[in-house]
Amino acid sequence: MTRHVPALVIGGGISGLVCAYALRKSGIDAQLVEASPRPGGVIQSITHDGFLLELGPQSFSSTPALHQLCAELGISTEILEAPPHAPRYVLIDGNLRPVPLSPPAFFMSSLIDGSTKWAFLRDLFGHSSPPDADESIAAFTRRKFSAQLLERLVGPFVSGVYAGDPERLSVRSAFPQLYEAEKSAGSIIRGMLRLAKSKKGRQERPTLQTLHKGNESLVRAFSENLGQSMRTNARVTKLEKNSDTSFTVQLEGDGNKDTLSANAVILSTPPDATAKLLGNLNSSFETHLSPVEFAAVAVVSLGYAKSAIGHSLDGFGFLVPRSAGLRVLGTVWNSSLFPGRAPDGQALLTSFVGGTTDPDAAKLDPENLATLIHREISSVLSIKGEPVFSNVTIWPHALPQYSLGHAGRLSAVTTLLKNYPGIWLTGNYLRGPAIGTCVEHALATAEEVAKRLTR
Repeated sequence: MTRHVPALVIGGGISGLVCAYALRKSGIDAQLVEASPRPGGVIQSITHDGFLLELGPQSFSSTPALHQLCAELGISTEILEAPPHAPRYVLIDGNLRPVPLSPPAFFMSSLIDGSTKWAFLRDLFGHSSPPDADESIAAFTRRKFSAQLLERLVGPFVSGVYAGDPERLSVRSAFPQLYEAEKSAGSIIRGMLRLAKSKKGRQERPTLQTLHKGNESLVRAFSENLGQSMRTNARVTKLEKNSDTSFTVQLEGDGNKDTLSANAVILSTPPDATAKLLGNLNSSFETHLSPVEFAAVAVVSLGYAKSAIGHSLDGFGFLVPRSAGLRVLGTVWNSSLFPGRAPDGQALLTSFVGGTTDPDAAKLDPENLATLIHREISSVLSIKGEPVFSNVTIWPHALPQYSLGHAGRLSAVTTLLKNYPGIWLTGNYLRGPAIGTCVEHALATAEEVAKRLTR
């Protein structure tokens, strides 16, 4: 027997949870199905031996939309904010050097040479145009500024955000504001200033935040709100278009098979799963979505006695250029940022390894990964002695790669979707992988769905 629902959200990551929540808030009986035993995807927090670990994203940047959602869910009082002026570091020639976080600091910093600083002045007062062809982040940085900026700041930053290779990632897709700034104003700096002035209302500087009991508190709050309208262990095996405007979805899970029909289907699944489901409607979806790659990342959490660490750990953490010869991409000093992350007298450090520049790292077993990270960060932070705690989580598909040609592939998918009104996509491979960006895109998607279903 086929059960009908107005809207069906497939995939229970943060995008799917937000979309389902927003639809139900607007009065639409939206249902959500998730293939795994738990919602939230890579957002996962656990407590072990007195340490509070984030197995995925370590924090999130504040946004007005996230702030509003936390208020609606009743968890605003749980928000913790990292010290707003906590320094970030980059490892250069074996030493941790502070990253300049303001224009005056940038021009005063010895991290960047004079020719690179002159390139910024040239951009401010000059004029340039982006090439017609899709341009990599590396090519963009070398063209506009310098190879030194790429190696010391841009490359490590790209590793931190995407775990990606700047030679392969598209600046147009991964950092569209930079591309649009140059295209519209002939200058990155003038274009970004113009964009900032165009935003209405008071603009608050984003801060790094988490929740008292970890990022997963956000997932739990959505899950509790959705209640029985969310079903886990339910894998979609087939999506078909009906003769009218609805769609039929076949489900499997817990030894049962079910069939649902829906007027709106929102796919918040990874692009490979999305391609497979939509491929039943049109094989061209697979052509454009299947090439979207994901980086494999291992998250290594190590606990130490503070007395064993020679560095003060005053700050956010550090990133590592690939030229440094280390496999660690970067390390977050969790217990320096938020209270309750480690027992008294101890420190929690979370490091990342793998990504598209070192795909074999995520294939190592957890014990070897913990040993590798301990060895590498010990030399950087003057750590004496073994860790008192370790935890390793490997994500084979951690972060989407906005590779060259990504915008064209998504444009082709958008064109195809016009032939299938009633289907929407949302997820971290569309507008950016940050939690706040996923939330904003999911809310916008829910608004479009609600308008269609209520008109």
